[in-house]
Amino acid sequence: MPNRVFRKSNPKSDITKLPKLGLEKKNFIADFKHYYSHRLGRDEHCRSPHYAYEALSLAISDRLVERWKTTYNTYKDQDCKRACYLSMEFLIGRSLSNAMLNLGVDDVVNQALYDLGLEAEELLDSEVDAGLGNGGLGRLAACFIDSCATLRLPVTGYGLRYEYGMFTQQIQNGEQVELPDHWLRMGNIWEIERPEYLARVKFGGHTQTHIDEKGQKRVVWLDTHDVLAMPYDTPVPGYKNGTVNTLRLWKAVATEEFNLQEFNAGDYAEAVAQKNTAENITMVLYPNDANENGKALRLQQQYLLASASLQDVLANWVGRHGKDFSKFAEKNCFQLNDTHPSIAVAELMRLLIDIHGLSWKEAWQITSHTMAYTNHTLLPEALEKWSVSLMQTLLPRLMEIIFDINAYFLREVSAHWPGDGERLARMSIIEEGYEKKVRMAYLAIVGSYSVNGVAELHSKLLQEGLFKDFYELWPGKFNNKTNGVTPRRWLAACNPDLAKLITETIGDAWITNLAELEKLKPYADDPEFRQKWHALKQASKQRLVEYKKEEVNANINVNAIFDVQVKRIHEYKRQILNVLHVIYLYDRIKRGDTQNWVARCVLIGGKAAPGYVMAKKIIKLINNVANVINNDPAVGDKLSLIFLPNYRVTAMEKICPGTDLSEQISTAGKEASGTGNMKLMMNGALTIGTLDGANIEIREEVGEENFFLFGLTETEVEAMRPHYDPQAYINQDSDLQSVMHLLECGHFNQFEPGIFDDIIASIKSPYDPWMTIADFRSYIEAQKRVEQAYRDQDHWIKMSILNTAASGKFSTDRTISEYNRDIWKLTPVDVESK
Repeated sequence: MPNRVFRKSNPKSDITKLPKLGLEKKNFIADFKHYYSHRLGRDEHCRSPHYAYEALSLAISDRLVERWKTTYNTYKDQDCKRACYLSMEFLIGRSLSNAMLNLGVDDVVNQALYDLGLEAEELLDSEVDAGLGNGGLGRLAACFIDSCATLRLPVTGYGLRYEYGMFTQQIQNGEQVELPDHWLRMGNIWEIERPEYLARVKFGGHTQTHIDEKGQKRVVWLDTHDVLAMPYDTPVPGYKNGTVNTLRLWKAVATEEFNLQEFNAGDYAEAVAQKNTAENITMVLYPNDANENGKALRLQQQYLLASASLQDVLANWVGRHGKDFSKFAEKNCFQLNDTHPSIAVAELMRLLIDIHGLSWKEAWQITSHTMAYTNHTLLPEALEKWSVSLMQTLLPRLMEIIFDINAYFLREVSAHWPGDGERLARMSIIEEGYEKKVRMAYLAIVGSYSVNGVAELHSKLLQEGLFKDFYELWPGKFNNKTNGVTPRRWLAACNPDLAKLITETIGDAWITNLAELEKLKPYADDPEFRQKWHALKQASKQRLVEYKKEEVNANINVNAIFDVQVKRIHEYKRQILNVLHVIYLYDRIKRGDTQNWVARCVLIGGKAAPGYVMAKKIIKLINNVANVINNDPAVGDKLSLIFLPNYRVTAMEKICPGTDLSEQISTAGKEASGTGNMKLMMNGALTIGTLDGANIEIREEVGEENFFLFGLTETEVEAMRPHYDPQAYINQDSDLQSVMHLLECGHFNQFEPGIFDDIIASIKSPYDPWMTIADFRSYIEAQKRVEQAYRDQDHWIKMSILNTAASGKFSTDRTISEYNRDIWKLTPVDVESK
C-alpha cells in the first residue's frame, strides 16, 4: 500500500547512505556483468543486443538516480521557487546515449563495452524511441527540459505516459499505412513508478451548491466517474553538473481492477470494462478527434494532465506549508506548452476554491500570477475549441468556473471599451453560435501573466492579428521567446565527429554556450580546416545512405546535393512546392537540358495525421513521382527523390549530419518558428527558405549571402490574397506549364487515374491559402543559385562552416535563459557541490 509506515522494524538513519558509485571503466564492467547475469538472467549464449542494452542502461540509471536524489533534496532544503512545464508531448527519443553524454562517461563506457566484446552502436540502436510526441512541439519540450537541467533550474516536466505513441509509418504502394507504435512493449528501464503519488481525477457527475459554516457559498462535484493518475518519473540529467530534474508522466488507471460481483456472476467482459475505459485515456497519443468519441477522449487526456499535475504540486505545497497559500505564487509558476493544457487555468481555480477553501478572489490572484502561456501556431483552426455541451457533460464544475472567469473578464473589457459589443463578442472566452464553444487559447491568455510567441515574426503577428484585441488590452503580457534546440543532442551526440573537430579547434565551451561557435568563423578561410570539414560531411552523407539503403530503392549519388525536407506533412509546409521543383528538374533531364548539371538527391520525410486526407495524398504523390524518376534510365544518378519512411527523433539524428540543403519553404506567415531549420543549420546545412518563422532570424545571424531566400513576404501574401490568380502564373511560365502538364496528364499515375485531382485542384485554386504557385518561379530561381553555389565546393564548405558558426542563438539554453529571466524568475541551484 502507498505511504505505509514502518511499524515493527526500526530502520537506521543511514539506510539510504551508500558509497558513491564509480565512473571508471572497471565500475561499469562490474555493474554491467551484475545486471546482465543476475537482474536479467542472461548468459554467454544470449544473442539479443536488447538485454545488453538494458544491463548498460541500468548501470547508467543507477548513477542518474544517485544525482536525482541529491537534486531533489537540495531543492527541498532550499525551498526554492519552481516551475512546472505542462505539455501533452515530450518527444525525448532515446535516453541512453543522452545520459552517457550528460554524465560525461561516453568514452569510458565505450572502452568498457570494447573490453566486454560488445559494440556500443549496436546496443544504442537497440533502444526504442519513446513515443511521447508528434513532432516539433514535443521535441521542443524535450530540448527545454534538457536545458533547464543544464542551467541548474528547478523545473519539472509534466506529461502523459502514452502506451502507444505516434504511429509507426509504413509505405505500401506509395501510401502511408499506420501501424501501432507500442514503444513500451519491452518495458522502459528509465522510469520509476511512483504509486505513492497517485492522483484522483474526476469526470462527469453534477455539481451541488451549499453554504459552509462561515456563510460562504461552496460547490461540491458529485457522482463523478473517477480515474486514477499513476505517475512515472524519468530522470533528466543536466550536462556534467550533477543536476538531475524530473519528467513526471501520468498513466490513467481504474479506481478498481475489476467488478468482483460481475466477475463471479460470469460477466467477465463487464467486470473489466471500467478498468479498460479508464486506461484508454492514456492508451494512444492524440486520438482521432474527427468524431465525438475522439473529441471526448482528447479532452479527457488534457484534463488528466492538468488535474493530476496541479494536484501533485498543491499536495507538495500543503505538505511543506500547510494551508497557507499566501506565498504560493512567489514559489511556483506553470508554463503551458501551447493550448492543450490550458484547462489548467480553470482546474487550479477549482482546486484552490473547492478543495483548499480559498475565496474566488484569492484563487484568481494566485492563478493569474502563476500561469504562463506559450502559443505555437498562427493557424486559427489549430486553436482548440471545445463545445460547451461536451464540457458540461465531462467537466461540469470546470465549465461553471470558466463561465465565472469569462464574466469577470468581460467586465474588464467593458470597462476598457464601454459599449463595444463587437469587441466583447470577439474577446469572449465563450464563442456564441449554433453550438457554443470554449476558446481554450483565450482562457489561457486571460488566466496567464505572460503570453509568448516562439519567433520574432510569430510574436509580432500574434500581437497584430490573432490576439490583437488582447494585446491592446494587456500589451505588457506579450513577449517573444525564439525557439532553440539543445546542442548536446543535436550536435555533440548526433554528430560526434564534427563535434570533435569543433572541440579540437575552439575548445568544448560551446557545448553549454553555443555562442562560442562564433570562434569558428576565421577557420572558414582556412583551406586545411575546410578540407577536414568536407571530409566529415561526405562521411556523414555516406552513413545516411547506409542507414536508409534497406528501406529505399534508389541510386543515390553521395556527391550530389543532399536536399532535405523532414517535418510533418502539411499543406502549409509545402512539400508540394518541393515536388514541383523535382518534376521541373526531371522535365529538364528528359528535354536534354543537362549542361553543367548538378546532381541532386531530394529526401523528404514526415508523417501525415491519420485523418488528414490531403496530407496523405501528398505522401502518395511524392512516392509516385519518386517511382518514375528513380526507375528512369535517362535520369541515372543526376536526380533521385527519396521518401524516408517513419521519420522520428532517431532518424533525424542520422539525417542532420548528412544534409547539405535544408528546405524551410512554408508560406510566409504560417510557420510559428520551426526547429528542424535550427538542427540542420547547426550541423552545417545551408537553408533555402521564405521569410517565415525563425528563418528570418537564421538569415539575420548567418547573413543573406549564406541563405537562399525566395518567395512572397507575409505582407505580400496578405495583400495578394483577395485577387490571387494561380492560372495567370501558369500562363506566363513555360516551365510551370510543363510541370503542370506532367501532373495533369497522369504521367505519375498512369494506372491510378484521377488520384491526384484534388492536389491539382487545390494548387490551381484562387482560394489556395498556401499560394504555392505564386512562389514557384522565385523558388526555381533560388534553387538555381543553390546549384551555382554547390559547383564551387570549396566555397560551399565555407558557407557550411559559417552556418554552424552562426547557430549560437538557436540553442535552447539561450531560450530557457530568456524564459527564466522574463517569466519564471527562478534562481539556479548548485547541486554538484552538495
